[in-house]
Amino acid sequence: MKTEFQKIVCALFFMVLSISTSFKIHAQGNDLPKARSDFWNHVQIGGGIGASFGSGYTDITLAPGAIYNFNQYFSAGVGLNGSFVQYKRYSALVREYESWIYGGSIIGLAQPIPQIQLSVELEQLRVNTTFDTYSDGKIHDDFWSTGLFFGAGFRTQNVTIGLRYNVLHDSDKAVYAEPWMPFIRVYF
Repeated sequence: MKTEFQKIVCALFFMVLSISTSFKIHAQGNDLPKARSDFWNHVQIGGGIGASFGSGYTDITLAPGAIYNFNQYFSAGVGLNGSFVQYKRYSALVREYESWIYGGSIIGLAQPIPQIQLSVELEQLRVNTTFDTYSDGKIHDDFWSTGLFFGAGFRTQNVTIGLRYNVLHDSDKAVYAEPWMPFIRVYF
């Protein structure tokens, strides 16, 4: 059984594949000199890297992304996300906590004026968590976490700083503790 996100990704993949194929067929029949594509002039690469270490605590995140600028007002892109979190502090209840989080996202950006960036982002993450407790032993909790974020931020050159809200936030099965999240986006 496929999730809605997987259906959307499959549909987008086949749509892009069919459009690409029709362009290739059309180009093969055209004997005119080919113009150089400026596709890569519209692409920006960016993302995030994070690491946090403490007494018995480790959190490492890698989140690359890319956007395509259609014009000065609208952009769209994709991103990947991978995180590892481990907590080894011998508390009264939990001896060890370990979580692997991975997935992807699709983002749409709008800049009504150069300094303001509005965003909508659909994120699908797989969460694999293990708790090692004193009373129950090892407990595994694996689930999918879907987020639909609406955001706004202040933009200067390649950097945007803002706040986003997850309208699908579920406090029982969530990667993030709160629906409101600050963000920093950097694309080169």
